[in-house]
Amino acid sequence: MKVIIVAGGTGGHIYPALAIINKIKEEDKHSEFLYIGTDDRMEKDLIPSMGIRFEGIPMKGLNRKHLLSNFSVIKMFSSAIKRARELIREFQPDIVIGAGGYITAPVLYAAHKENIPVLIHEQNSIPGLSNKFISRFADKICVSLPNSMKLFPKRKVVYTGNPRSEEILKVERKKKSLLGFDQNKKLVVFVMGSLGSTTMTKKIKELIPGFNQKNYQVLIITGKKYYDDYKDLDISSNIKIVPFMDDLIQYLKDSDLIVSRAGASTIAEITAIGLPAILVPSPYVTNNHQYKNAKELEDAGACRIITESEFSKDSIIQEIDYIFDHKEEYDEMVKNSKKLGIRDSSTRIYQEVKKVIR
Repeated sequence: MKVIIVAGGTGGHIYPALAIINKIKEEDKHSEFLYIGTDDRMEKDLIPSMGIRFEGIPMKGLNRKHLLSNFSVIKMFSSAIKRARELIREFQPDIVIGAGGYITAPVLYAAHKENIPVLIHEQNSIPGLSNKFISRFADKICVSLPNSMKLFPKRKVVYTGNPRSEEILKVERKKKSLLGFDQNKKLVVFVMGSLGSTTMTKKIKELIPGFNQKNYQVLIITGKKYYDDYKDLDISSNIKIVPFMDDLIQYLKDSDLIVSRAGASTIAEITAIGLPAILVPSPYVTNNHQYKNAKELEDAGACRIITESEFSKDSIIQEIDYIFDHKEEYDEMVKNSKKLGIRDSSTRIYQEVKKVIR
């Protein structure tokens, strides 16, 4: 099987794309891949480092505030289609798979014009502009969350879950005691995205003293950019502050609660594990899609939502205390989270890939 996969911009698009690649490799030892992404985002370094052929194409998103600036984006879009058609003709793929980001629209449109089957994967509850545009040309649309199904053509859409979740199940658990925590006490993890957040850094710093006398433990992952903001804080032994953890998933498997943003990958991770969550959706994303991601979990009884404006020392500590003090409700959150987690998502997507190619 020869596959072009296109995704770019953020880990929320790139890591699901890599999960799909890994599943196809597992099932088809002779598969070949070409990864197309943008030429100035994280994929340009990450993908080649993994031994996958990479081609970068310049592409930006539409500017909704300054419409006149979009003339250059339209010109870039046209050039991206032309370059994508050249790569498609040279590589001769059996299928082109899009996993999100601005770059997917011109590449998948080019694949359609070259009569190559197209499959897209939508991670969020609300589809982005690229997937909305390309859905009319796609042969199959896979979605991560059930509510997304009604936003795409019924005959094309299938609920597969997020391919990251299947990979997460294979990851070995690491005990929290390896971080210096007491294995017999509960652990709450705070993480506001891989880069962190200016607004949330200020808010989290204010609530840290409120944890000093608690009988549970707190791990705060600041993001590399904001770690120095915490260096002068006086913290007790039940609190640890780190800039970044590349093995966070392994420790989440031995955690009891997460306080985080509501990006698509985060949703996939916590539902795969069955980890109760307090979600603080980022208000700075397109179509407020993080809130809508979180709302699906809240409606299912798997999380609590606290908006960024509501997030305060009092509100968050009261919520954590309540969740830990009510075991029946906590256990229900675990059960409901697991219900939402699809544990064979990559396999489901691979099966759809094979159907589309046939």
